[in-house]
Amino acid sequence: MKKLLIITSLLALTLTQNACNQEYLNPSAASEVQVVNSPDGLVTLVNGLQYRYTFGRTGVIYNAVTAGGLATRELRVLNAGNTDELFLEQGFASVQGSNAVVRNLWTSAQLTRATSDIVLTNAERVIADPGLRSGVIAYASIFKALSLGTLAQFFQQAPITTGTNAPFVSREQLLRSAIQQLETAATLVGTTPPSAAFTARVPVGIDIPNTIQALIARYALFVGDFDKAIAAAGRVTLTVRSSFAFDDNTQNPVFFTAFGNTNVFAPTNTNFGLTGALAPDPTDRRIAFYTRANPTATQNLGTGFYTANNAPVPVYLPGEILLIRAEAFARKNDLTNAVTELNRVLTKTPAQDAWGVGAGLPAYAGPQTANDILLQIYENRQIELAYQGFRLEDSRRFSRPGPDTTPQANAERTRNFLPYPFTERDNNTSTPVDPAN
Repeated sequence: MKKLLIITSLLALTLTQNACNQEYLNPSAASEVQVVNSPDGLVTLVNGLQYRYTFGRTGVIYNAVTAGGLATRELRVLNAGNTDELFLEQGFASVQGSNAVVRNLWTSAQLTRATSDIVLTNAERVIADPGLRSGVIAYASIFKALSLGTLAQFFQQAPITTGTNAPFVSREQLLRSAIQQLETAATLVGTTPPSAAFTARVPVGIDIPNTIQALIARYALFVGDFDKAIAAAGRVTLTVRSSFAFDDNTQNPVFFTAFGNTNVFAPTNTNFGLTGALAPDPTDRRIAFYTRANPTATQNLGTGFYTANNAPVPVYLPGEILLIRAEAFARKNDLTNAVTELNRVLTKTPAQDAWGVGAGLPAYAGPQTANDILLQIYENRQIELAYQGFRLEDSRRFSRPGPDTTPQANAERTRNFLPYPFTERDNNTSTPVDPAN
């Protein structure tokens, strides 16, 4: 991405708090030089990271949930007037680089990553207070990792640096870079915890030490480093919540745009769009958590973490951490430990979960084979982590029927990866050819 666009956007966003698509700097706002050479300026940039990542219909959260859900039949469009969402639901060649969901997902993730890089480049030099410096670096590391990890979930390649015609790197490199950044932050936080001087100046909700380990586990699983995934997941305290906070001014983006009305999209059905052997047990208590049993004509079927403007959205769930361990053990052919972790998800009740997500089902009693256990893990990821943007990544990783399936109606995902947005292609000659699907 072009450096000018990134600097202009992040300064306009974090220093003036004007509209996200503002092109020109407020003349009274601080300059880039003032910001990166001041501890207060870097804290201001850090404060803008969550806003950029989560804000409305342009932020990463809304667009990741939308793209992941519509491309995998987890969600369905309610109003065909939402053409970009409709094209994602149609999938295949209907998804083009002009799609606003694709563009916003890419741009918000890249701007968040670029802002994080500016903070990380300057924090050591500028911030003398160890506790404040630790918090700033850790917070920026989390959002850089989230941005790189999200890009890797939806795109085959992406730039990892800022500059004219920035080169693209593989999704594996994106994930490994995210892990490396998080491991550096984990070491720093372990020796110098973020101080109250830092935590008092950033949005509430994100638990830094646990979030770092949870994200290491997530991206290590995605990249196939199963030992690292198991170890990091084991360091997460499952009773601690970590979340993105919202209020009536910075609204929960999925509730405000979609689940709070019947005009954009909704869950496909109370089976989470799963069919056949993957359909949930009717007694699964997660169904009632994520969907309404009998919605009125003006109620969206979807609930979960999108029930109000001020409803917090988890950065990770305890169930995700348990399923990461289950899957990693299963892929190492350690089936005993895989089933142990799977059962912790299956038998968990809502009262036993930090967020109230619990299946309350019997323990696994199926065949003790890797394929059967992995199928159960896949099914439980789709239910436990419903409407959180993971299904496209999961569908590829578990080799579920994709867009090359014949007939196409049997495809569980209509894309493997998204095309690159025209805004990137028009400004970066390094942009690769779009994936076929």
